[in-house]
Amino acid sequence: MNTLKKFELMEKIVRELEDLQNSQQALIQKIGKIEVDNIELGDKRLEKDLPDMHQRLADNLDTIVSILDYFADKTSNFGDKNNIDALKEQQAINDATS
Repeated sequence: MNTLKKFELMEKIVRELEDLQNSQQALIQKIGKIEVDNIELGDKRLEKDLPDMHQRLADNLDTIVSILDYFADKTSNFGDKNNIDALKEQQAINDATS
């Protein structure tokens, strides 16, 4: 895999991790809303299980954020080290002359 393709794949993974982070945050918010609604309802099963679900989702979010920070940094460093902007310019020139 050439350097530009590798960088593009790394950028794609960063976007997918960002999407995963957003999805996880949305799930946490939904669980929180259900927990609040259940305060009024008082269902025992929901009282028992929702806090554990909320905690697992929060733990997963922490892991996703950590991985995203690591991989976004790695991607940026790879781009800087390999002068990706110049490679993109060269690719555009190559595509235009083909």
